This record gives sequence, structure tokens and C-alpha cells, in this order.
Amino acid sequence: MALIDLSKKEVHCKVVYYGPGRCGKTTNLIYIYNAMSDAAKGKMLTIETKGDRTLFFDLLPLNLGKIGGFDIRIQLYTVPGQTIYASTRKLVLKGVDGVVFVADSLKVRKAKNIESLQDLANNLKEHGKSMDEIPMVIQYNKRDLVSSPIPTLSIEEMKKDLNPQNKWPDFEASAVKGAGVFETLREISKLTVKYVAKKHLLIK
Repeated sequence: MALIDLSKKEVHCKVVYYGPGRCGKTTNLIYIYNAMSDAAKGKMLTIETKGDRTLFFDLLPLNLGKIGGFDIRIQLYTVPGQTIYASTRKLVLKGVDGVVFVADSLKVRKAKNIESLQDLANNLKEHGKSMDEIPMVIQYNKRDLVSSPIPTLSIEEMKKDLNPQNKWPDFEASAVKGAGVFETLREISKLTVKYVAKKHLLIK
């Protein structure tokens, strides 16, 4: 649930980057953080876990304007993707307003992508939410590897696995190179702000 700070006239919207381990969630956030000016971002906090990390920082994107006279802060989180961190993923999703599902283009990660999407659905359900309700964007990451010798999934295969009915906006990306990173962020920010304004500030 969005946090409304009446003293600062700010609305804090929580966006979580979700997906299997090593898919590029952290790389997305680090690229965004490094590209933003100091005035537009808060401090990045990191919780290290063995083999994965949970990151958090917030943005004040000026191009989103105001809603109901309130400034908008977008809080970006990542979750650890490995199976053993199921409780952490569930905890980070508490109060989520929007989700970016980062899928791995490597062929060997096909099953993990599907498993992680189902994991997201189950964890949202435990918080009384669903993927049909909250804003969501899918990012097909590591597209820079398509031209490499490493076997990769086609976009058609990934769509069939993860977004067969085109329910959600989706983007091709290479988080290490920054391709598609801000397009993904812009879309989820726009959808999340609209959702929060309608649900919590009663603005249509």
C-alpha cells in the first residue's frame, strides 16, 4: 500500500523487481541508480545474502508531476531470486504497488522463469493481491546474448511462457548495457502512479 506523507506532501509508491536468481534485477536497479542525479534519488541500501542481494532506494522522478498536489516518490526494491529466500521475497512484496518481472533470456533458465512467475502469483495472493489487480510490466532481459554462442530463448517463446495473452506491457532489455531499462521503469512508474491515485487518493 502506498505511503502518504502529509507533512511533506509526498506519496511513496513501492515497485518491486521480481524474477529468478541472476536474471538481472539488481543490474537494473544499479543502472538506474547510477544514471540518476543525486537530487533525484535517495541512498541505496543493500542487504547481502549468499549468492544474491536485496536492494532498495527511492526516486523522485520530476517528469511524473504531482497527483492531487502531492509529489511522487517511487521506491524501487529487488528481491533475491533463489528458492531458499522464499520468505524474504514474500516480505519484500508486502505493500507493493507495482511489479517488474525480470525474465532471463538464457535457454537454461526457461523453467526458472515460469517457476518464478508462479511464485510471484502465490506470494501476492498471500498479501491479498493478484497479478490481475496490481500494475505489472515484464522485461525480457539479457537480449544482448542473442548474438552470442550461448543458447537463448526467442521473444516468441518467452511471451508464450510468461505473457501469452499480452496481459502486461513487455520490453526487451539488456540491463548490463542499459537497453530497455528506463523504458521498463517509465512504464511501471506510469501504471503504478495511476493505480495509486485511483485507489488511495480517489483520483480518477
